[in-house]
Amino acid sequence: MLLSQYISSYSSLGGIILLVFLVIMGGIIVNYLIRMLETAYVLKNMKPLYTHLYLFSRKLTKSQKSVLRRNFKFYNRLNDKHKRYFEHRVACFIKDKDFIGRQGFKITEEVKVMISATAVMLTFGFRDFYIGIISKIVVYPKAFYSKTNQTLHKGEFNPRLNALVLSWEDFIVGLDIENDNLNLGIHELTHAIHINSIKERDVSSTIFNDSFKELTKLLADNPNLRNKLVNSDYFRKYAFTNQFEFLAVIMETFIETPHEFRSHFPDVYNKTKQMLNFNFAGY
Repeated sequence: MLLSQYISSYSSLGGIILLVFLVIMGGIIVNYLIRMLETAYVLKNMKPLYTHLYLFSRKLTKSQKSVLRRNFKFYNRLNDKHKRYFEHRVACFIKDKDFIGRQGFKITEEVKVMISATAVMLTFGFRDFYIGIISKIVVYPKAFYSKTNQTLHKGEFNPRLNALVLSWEDFIVGLDIENDNLNLGIHELTHAIHINSIKERDVSSTIFNDSFKELTKLLADNPNLRNKLVNSDYFRKYAFTNQFEFLAVIMETFIETPHEFRSHFPDVYNKTKQMLNFNFAGY
């Protein structure tokens, strides 16, 4: 009797182990097939198979939502569904980052919401929107002295410290004046997104990085377009310092004056739109 019970229990255990093994292998195979399917889709369409899919949505407080409505016109241009997605992402971004005030600057809910909303706006077409290379956001009241090159800075991204550093005074000016193609938050966050896209291999980082390579090749292969870009008054000369500053400046212009951008440089505009997967809010 004891022997038969032992054999029976051993057989049951073996069946359970086999079942678990088959479930794990099935999961691996399904995951592999989904990734292959998405890879094929991305190669054909240069956009993720899906962008927004949330089992649980985080909510902003009434006061946080009020900050968005009052101060963030991009949010107000979204439809109701996209507004819910935007709010969820802002709440997640705030929770994910460590906000630090310097020189007596106080980190308020408005500060957190406005900086986070700028980051979420730029990555709203991404699936992974966290910009993982940023772990802390340091805010000064005004321009600050940077040890990097011993001069005053309005903002910088320090990849070694995983820190985005901003002057609040200049950040707000960038938001208040919406058509001068100067926006400190967009500029510095683009640097972070750019470096993050080089380091990471998620689908949105890959699309961003590959699309930028396509844009640089487009300009390299079209000297007339390149000269038109350089000689125009539309992009400020700082854009042509290096590839990082070029990308940051075209992101400022893309967000602030999209219609003029599309009118003057449609090919460059379309590559920028592809980089960000921007198919909403009139872009």
